[in-house]
Amino acid sequence: MKLSTIMSVAISLLMGSAIAQEGTQHHALKGPIDDNALTWAPTQWGKDDRIGSANHTRSPGNIARALSTVKQNKSITIGKHYHSEAPGFGPRKWNMFIPGTPTGGPFGKNALVYHDELVLTQIGQIQTQFDGPGHIYVNTSKGPMGYNGVISWDAYERGAGGQVVGMGPHGVENIAEVGFVCRLVVLDAVAYRKSQGKLSSTAEMLPIPRKPGDIGIITADDVQAIVKAQGMKEIGAGDCVALHTGQGNTWGASRYKSMTSEQRAAARAMFADGEPGFGISACQYMASRNIALTMGDTSANDAQPGNEIEGYAVPCHTEMQTRRGIWNLENVDTESLINAGVKEGAFIWAPLKIIGATGSPGNPMVLY
Repeated sequence: MKLSTIMSVAISLLMGSAIAQEGTQHHALKGPIDDNALTWAPTQWGKDDRIGSANHTRSPGNIARALSTVKQNKSITIGKHYHSEAPGFGPRKWNMFIPGTPTGGPFGKNALVYHDELVLTQIGQIQTQFDGPGHIYVNTSKGPMGYNGVISWDAYERGAGGQVVGMGPHGVENIAEVGFVCRLVVLDAVAYRKSQGKLSSTAEMLPIPRKPGDIGIITADDVQAIVKAQGMKEIGAGDCVALHTGQGNTWGASRYKSMTSEQRAAARAMFADGEPGFGISACQYMASRNIALTMGDTSANDAQPGNEIEGYAVPCHTEMQTRRGIWNLENVDTESLINAGVKEGAFIWAPLKIIGATGSPGNPMVLY
């Protein structure tokens, strides 16, 4: 066979292989498939929308509603500390170094010296973290499907060698252009369970739920009962809802810096064991109220490993984020809000404008 013929055959085989590989990208991943998700698009914000519930911030009425809750003209920040010993999901870890010590200098007659930091981490999904459109997908027969029907294979921004360098239309920078200003409703689930007589008066946190019915699961009925018990107006469109389970107290902002390495290790161990949080009915109820954001003091804000129905992986994530574009903020320092007696306020925050990122760190602010 001539060399030219051999080269032609080789090129054809390579091209065919590449086309075949490209074709396989438009099929499901191995494992569970849920084609019900294919009916979720378009959402209420239209087929081309990329920011979901952040659209509420574009409403002057929603911003006015949020600011009307400010009575004492005080503020509080509710971000957690970013540190190498802080809890992180799975292998996620915050690693920061100061290169050079100092990094540069001295320079000039004024002998300027400067320090910079080098951070190595999954920056979108560590400590206080925002879940953006690129974070949670559902495996379908067409491939992993994200918010508003976008298939991941079609969304990826690729760099040299085909390496994925961003989430394309699902990048968090789209939400960062708008941000969140909303009425914040703080649900003190610890106080509520104590009022029911289901939790010891000395307990600081809800227990980790293991099965349906456990008190660490906050249901739709619980959400409505807490709102009523706290004397607040019903949750409404554009509101942001924070759940205080007390588990976040184990590494709260008021105590973290003074904790020993052993105490931090204990917090990480509890963090990895599971968490109290919202049951699926609570998320469905809040979705029916058209809220803008869920947040809480745990790693996911979903009750786990036990939830109201068995066999689902953090179901609020797909029910709220992928299906409806109602976003989620995790590992918020709700202890600070409880200690300050804040049940309602104006929540103000925006993720960083990281092009193509799945989420963002941050330090949210509440005015009350």
